[in-house]
Amino acid sequence: METVQELIPLAKEMMAQKRKGKMVKLYVLGSVLALFGVVLGLMETVCSPFTAASRLRDQEAAVAELQATLERQALQKQALQEKGKQQDTVLGGRALSNRPHAS
Repeated sequence: METVQELIPLAKEMMAQKRKGKMVKLYVLGSVLALFGVVLGLMETVCSPFTAASRLRDQEAAVAELQATLERQALQKQALQEKGKQQDTVLGGRALSNRPHAS
């Protein structure tokens, strides 16, 4: 039972045979679920190019956001390093001025 063409005649045959209430309902339910699966598979196949393009755009946006974050972090690190150098210069000058002079 791999195709819809095989399922429909089987369902018709089951309906034409002596009805065994629960079994007929079970086969009909199985056939309906199989058809539902086929329809969902077709929908997924039809929509896959659109969802793939959407995923690609999402990935590109995530990469751009990551790059922006890395650039901000690099700028912050550079600013902290410059600030540290300025403080070292100021503290170094104070240390020299606080030294007792040998007179």
